[in-house]
Amino acid sequence: MEESIRKAVELIRASKHATAFTGAGISVESGIPTFRGDNGFWSRYDPMTLDIDYFKANPLKSWKVIKEIFYDYFEYSKPNEAHIALAELEDRGFIKQLITQNIDNLHQAAGSKKVVEFHGSSHKLVCLDCHKRIKPSETVLNNLPVKCDSCGGLLKPDFIFFGEDIPRQAFLDSMEAARKSDLMLVVGTSGEVVPASQIPLLAKQTGAKIIEINVQHTQYTEEITDLFLEGKASEILKKIVDGLNA
Repeated sequence: MEESIRKAVELIRASKHATAFTGAGISVESGIPTFRGDNGFWSRYDPMTLDIDYFKANPLKSWKVIKEIFYDYFEYSKPNEAHIALAELEDRGFIKQLITQNIDNLHQAAGSKKVVEFHGSSHKLVCLDCHKRIKPSETVLNNLPVKCDSCGGLLKPDFIFFGEDIPRQAFLDSMEAARKSDLMLVVGTSGEVVPASQIPLLAKQTGAKIIEINVQHTQYTEEITDLFLEGKASEILKKIVDGLNA
């Protein structure tokens, strides 16, 4: 592992436009389960809750689950060492852009500024009728389903539900960042969610080196990864930062 960390440090130092691409795995150490897998949210909740047509037809049923997962549960989560390390890499100029599939706002809480939220964010609600956006609060979330105070329309979290398109600007910004990249750190993602999974592939196709950090091999590992670092993101990224400090 020490040799792999040294190689990662060399690649990062040599890069001119490095980006990071993160998935649910980076937030596991903050106490947020992934959605898929044996212990994921979908082993306990019906994924249909986050289907946009089901949500519109059954807003109260959906909102009860949404509040429990994304507001009662996420509320106590804090950035971990992996989030903090990526924020430091950005602050020092090693990372030019961070693209995340996560909706938990933990990258921003850790200090990252150049963040593209590919799937949106749970930290805003959007009205399906007038498109007004507000911040969720205990008062707002006490009355379910949540309604817009301007037009009375149904509010939903401002992240992508099943059946919705990726926000156009987030998609364009992510594709542009991938094309510009000469190095991409792929952290805590299995590469199973389309179209987000295409971002590292595009970076590779346009000449980027890929450093993958994960607790297990993924579909990226044999196909596009140049350097695979197996283990917890917090431990590996801290070692990389320490190596850059040496």
